[in-house]
Amino acid sequence: MALVADTLPRLLRERARRTPGAVALREKEYGIWQRVTWEDHLGHVRRFCLGLVSLGLERGDKIAILSENRREWVWAELAAMSASAVGVGVYPTSPAAEVKYVVAHSEAAYVVCEDQEQVDKILAVELPRVRRIVVADMRGVSGYRDPRLVSFEEVERLGAAHERAHPALFDALVDATEAGDVAFLIYTSGTTGFPKGAMISHRNVLAQARSATEATGIRAGDSVVSYLPLCHVAEQILSVYLPLHLGMEVNFAESVRTIQEDLREIAPTVFLGVPRIWEKLQASIVVKMSEAPRWRRALFERAVAHGRRCAEARLAGRPPGLPARALLLVHRVLVLRALQNYVGLRKARLTFSAAAAISPEVLRFFHAIGIPVREGYGMTECTGFSFVQRAGEVRLGTVGRALPGLEYRLAGDGELLKRGETVFLGYYRDPEATRATLEGGWLHSGDVAEVDPDGQLRIVDRKKAIFVTAGGKNVSPSLVENALKVSPYVKEAVVVGDGERFLAALVQIDPENVGQWATERRLAYTNFKSLARLPEVRDLVAAEVERANEGLAPVEQVRAFRLLEKELDHDDDEVTATMKVRRKTVYEKFAPLIAEIYGAPDRPGARS
Repeated sequence: MALVADTLPRLLRERARRTPGAVALREKEYGIWQRVTWEDHLGHVRRFCLGLVSLGLERGDKIAILSENRREWVWAELAAMSASAVGVGVYPTSPAAEVKYVVAHSEAAYVVCEDQEQVDKILAVELPRVRRIVVADMRGVSGYRDPRLVSFEEVERLGAAHERAHPALFDALVDATEAGDVAFLIYTSGTTGFPKGAMISHRNVLAQARSATEATGIRAGDSVVSYLPLCHVAEQILSVYLPLHLGMEVNFAESVRTIQEDLREIAPTVFLGVPRIWEKLQASIVVKMSEAPRWRRALFERAVAHGRRCAEARLAGRPPGLPARALLLVHRVLVLRALQNYVGLRKARLTFSAAAAISPEVLRFFHAIGIPVREGYGMTECTGFSFVQRAGEVRLGTVGRALPGLEYRLAGDGELLKRGETVFLGYYRDPEATRATLEGGWLHSGDVAEVDPDGQLRIVDRKKAIFVTAGGKNVSPSLVENALKVSPYVKEAVVVGDGERFLAALVQIDPENVGQWATERRLAYTNFKSLARLPEVRDLVAAEVERANEGLAPVEQVRAFRLLEKELDHDDDEVTATMKVRRKTVYEKFAPLIAEIYGAPDRPGARS
């Protein structure tokens, strides 16, 4: 049941009053699932908020949160909001220098750290504004002598004591929150420069919650798995906005690395995956079936082929006939249900892909096995979703229609412009970037888009990423890269060719799948570099490139590639914390390799 309130703390308080005993959060402790009711959820937020207030927290202060997804992350963020302070998410995978930038730029006075690893990042850099460092897991930290350190539990104990002395204070603080206040800062991934802190208000969040509910069909009683970084707007939608708005249950995965095992155990009814997650789930099925006996592999191939035909018929508005549906039921019993169980999504009634472009081939695969993934599009500056495919209106290659209440238009150069209640307040401490992004009262997305005749939006690429070949053809590199990444053996691809006669690609192999492939063929290797250097691996990838080329227009086909001998790494500034490629850095770092490609013969995988 959706509730009405104009700030998130007031929404949490009302949710706890209406359904105090319902489960809000679930998280594992020593292998056992621990449940947190809405009443308990509010209790932790109240105690942590008052504990921080007793330590000097004031309205407008910033609280940086440096942690993997866990209950304390959400409690810290909601506690900050309850005191009209501002939560600031920091990616836990960030190196110390990047952590320093976000914490310093946001002017955070308090930092909540998950454990010793994250505490060490804070202590390794100069952050004179930080007054307190709150630690959720004190193991390894108890011997530290920094006077700013305090445990999360101790802050809650201080809060309980403060509440006894001031029993009406928390409600007074919550009542003082305002819809136009900044609820939190979300720092963008920073693919073209330093991250920028997007200021998101309570009004933005609640508008997003109402619109997303109407557009997606997510409802009260649904359950989700929280595994994407909580400092990313996509995870905030499903772990914070919608659970408060609808009363959903949030289950914290053990880690993003164990997401497939977690999905099997949690069996959520709603799941949002970024493209890399969907690609990994597909690759795990394809690789597993390649090892299966011939008869089982043949059964799998027939089931998927028939599922694909039925899915394509439905997508085209021509539901399959009775004989086709009967055969599909047989395949579901024999094969497809097991595949849904294998990826942990048998109970999922709604599944989405968002945060980046995804290959239509990957989506076709999941539609074929009975997991009809719907694509959405959004951005931090629009508080999450802007467009999403509606049920029964899925067209692969599009991102659907605008959310209720969002206006949009295309500029002369094709850039998507948006305005509405979900558009953010601006960038923190960056008025120049704010003016440029909100020029003329419209949010300039930086994405080039097209509108199909039926009103569905199609994202072409980032405006800055599109380049022109020597033949004068505009090329969207992400389209080609997604075609390459359909392969279970390709983890990342960076397409080049600006001003050149043909397209080429820098390819990073998937070490797990390629390693398994090599082991089965008794090919010796010791590390990523030696694996990438195997001639057999180059031939494997060459075949995958040719397969991808079959579905691309001639101008988009990759005519040469090189295998990277290292994995693109966040610490080396080659990818962002959300694993988006920093193209400029990659182009500069691998300039000799790119120069080698264009000095080589024009054939896939050719070497000079």
